[in-house]
Amino acid sequence: MVERLFLFTDGASRGNPGPAGAGVVLKNQEGKVLMERSQFLGRMTNNEAEYRALILGLVSAEKFRPKTLVCLLDSELVASQLKGVYKIRKPHLGVLVQEARRAESAFAKVIYKVIPREKNEQADRLANEALQRR
Repeated sequence: MVERLFLFTDGASRGNPGPAGAGVVLKNQEGKVLMERSQFLGRMTNNEAEYRALILGLVSAEKFRPKTLVCLLDSELVASQLKGVYKIRKPHLGVLVQEARRAESAFAKVIYKVIPREKNEQADRLANEALQRR
């Protein structure tokens, strides 16, 4: 079992709401990329796309079985809601929070950190590639 992995996720929506995509990158402690995924999500808001990207990443990382999964995302809203700092005011986001909680239960420990957009370039690129492919 791997001790700690790092999950970078990003969701993108053109139009908010509009066509949306998700990008996911999983790295080990040495920074080696273990997995990259991108997925077209259909029509949704940017916040929904951010949650969907995170959920895709959590589900995808499950097979690597890390003890600790550090989730790095540039969405302050998503990270803060999952850390319990921000209230969830929109019912549709509450549903996505519940889905993320179910997915994170596969790990002994999940840590959420907000990172600057420029440190999330790989996941952002993948989310935008998903939009191009639609």
